[in-house]
Amino acid sequence: MQKSIAYKDIEVVYNDRGHGACILLLHGYLETGEIWESFAGRFLDRFRVITMDLPGHGKSGAWGRTHTMDDLAGSVHALLEEEGIDKVFLVGHSMGGYVSMAFADLYPDQLSGYSLFHSTCFADSEEKRKNRDREISLILCNKKRQIIQVNIPKGFADVNLERLSHEVDMVKNLALSNSDEGIVAILNGMKERPDRTRILENPALPLLLVGGMKDNYIPGEIFEKLVALAPHASVLRLGQSGHMGFIEEPEPAAAAIREMVEKKQVRPVTTS
Repeated sequence: MQKSIAYKDIEVVYNDRGHGACILLLHGYLETGEIWESFAGRFLDRFRVITMDLPGHGKSGAWGRTHTMDDLAGSVHALLEEEGIDKVFLVGHSMGGYVSMAFADLYPDQLSGYSLFHSTCFADSEEKRKNRDREISLILCNKKRQIIQVNIPKGFADVNLERLSHEVDMVKNLALSNSDEGIVAILNGMKERPDRTRILENPALPLLLVGGMKDNYIPGEIFEKLVALAPHASVLRLGQSGHMGFIEEPEPAAAAIREMVEKKQVRPVTTS
């Protein structure tokens, strides 16, 4: 069921389905909540699943030139308050992981656990900040399509591009639906986010780390650094995935999340 709430004088749109313990799926940069459609269906037999268009994305509104990760986490908190949800398991894909880290920092008592799904706790490097500034310049020059044509295929493992060509096109179309204003605000917010290593290291918050072993955005050494920083975490290494494991290898990814929500420790797993 599609619903909406008011937050910071904009409308935030979300879908709410199923019953049981709540899983909230947070999409990444250039995505919308619709990207989870197929993956979300894997949980509806026993869980309540919420997908949302984070402010600046999809059908949700945008404000100003910067959406901080704290502000986006605030929109998640406002949604949960509206729905009367005391505990939630957050799954944050890429930028959605940055929002999950902010939520874990600001509202830890509302978490039953969280998953960094192709994401990190680290702040942007100087090189990454410069890349975001370049993307902002392209957006302001009406070259959004150019960014999407490069970024979206790079999100998939090279070996999966032909097999998943329909899915690649679907993600491109979702990206095109995002407003220029929203994309700029998100880029500025990601650029300014703080390092949250101390949150990742907190053993009191159940954590699932999911990494793609063919990820063009998060190299294997960065993922293993996360694993080393959080020895309490459950770990899933997707051997045939790039940055889009919920599309590239949905079965093991969904199984790992289900186990976490059911309060089972997920043993370290690497798909082949």
